[in-house]
Amino acid sequence: MNEPFSVRVTVRGYETDVQGHLNQAVYLNYAEHARWSLLQAAGISQSGLVGKGVGPVALETTIRYRRELLAGDEVDVTCAFEWSDGKTFRIEQQVVKADGTVAAEVSAVGGLMDLTARKLVADPPGYFKELATDPGLFGL
Repeated sequence: MNEPFSVRVTVRGYETDVQGHLNQAVYLNYAEHARWSLLQAAGISQSGLVGKGVGPVALETTIRYRRELLAGDEVDVTCAFEWSDGKTFRIEQQVVKADGTVAAEVSAVGGLMDLTARKLVADPPGYFKELATDPGLFGL
């Protein structure tokens, strides 16, 4: 199995709370940044999604905090899609410190919404395959 896609992020001082820890909401930003970076690396743009009449939606997100992150820490944020036969898919992510310690795990359920009908499309992997220049990055 291939390593999951990842993007490097440096924790910035203004993202920390009064204890000096990375603010809990920022983990969501890092996860979202990794997801959009994966889409871009696979050749899918926001305008391409809109042109196809679909947009990604988050249906559920869970964060498990494992170790603290402080200003200046460098982390790799991974992103791996897991497909099912239904209208939804899972996205599993880890925030990993430079020494290999997992600082957080982010697990999400998502879908692709038909922007006109305002309902989830039936075959999200099909849309990703069609739009991507490198669908292998999604495990397709």
